Amino acid sequence: MPLSRNKSMTKPTLETVFENEESPLLRYAFGIVGRRELAEEMVQDAFLKLHEHWEEVEIPRAWLFRCVRNLSLNHLRKHQREISDDMAAEKIPAPDERPDEELGRLEAVGMIQMLVSEMETRDREMVSMKYFQDLKYHEIAERLEMSVGNVGYRLHHLLKQLAARLRKAGVDGESR
Repeated sequence: MPLSRNKSMTKPTLETVFENEESPLLRYAFGIVGRRELAEEMVQDAFLKLHEHWEEVEIPRAWLFRCVRNLSLNHLRKHQREISDDMAAEKIPAPDERPDEELGRLEAVGMIQMLVSEMETRDREMVSMKYFQDLKYHEIAERLEMSVGNVGYRLHHLLKQLAARLRKAGVDGESR
């Protein structure tokens, strides 16, 4: 009898899953799609799908993160041009006493955005989760279904490649 009791304890209620996972899922989706309204839509759709498949899903948290990831990436593929235009419109320079420094900073930010956008999807997600969502390696590993060591190794090499490409493009972080 303890076995059946353990089995029923392994899967929480849908309400409990919602309470525990809504905020982390919103942050995750926002890191991928970059807009709060879209993130909310992706999370809402994922919970609706979870409700439809509740009996089949063994690990709701992992299922939800994978579902949000897939929904978000599908949305990005369908709306890539629209998202690029929105991001470009948001980059309005702030007034600065030294316009040459501000221009250099904006060029560097633009170059970084371009180089990151050229990364493979999984690599972009890793960079976003680490540097925009401020997630720990173990959280990234769980969401991307990778080992913690692999996440650390991959991020290390991605940053080295990014730094090398920035230097090659004439952007040097030493000038600060």
